[in-house]
Amino acid sequence: MTDTQALEHRLTELEIKASFTEDLLDQLNETIVRQQKLIEQLAREVADLRQQVPEGSAPFRSLRDELPPHY
Repeated sequence: MTDTQALEHRLTELEIKASFTEDLLDQLNETIVRQQKLIEQLAREVADLRQQVPEGSAPFRSLRDELPPHY
């Protein structure tokens, strides 16, 4: 392999890696956009739930927090 062929091969390999990197970056950006939309939706749902809880009400207690009568 001559120096020119070796250089062309290296350049081709770098172009391939750059192409894969761009594709991966696009996929990551799409993932971030989807996650941000989900975060915003969940934040709205939490805000809605907080509005449904009356002011000054007792905090939510799970039945699992209560001891059974035989203890």
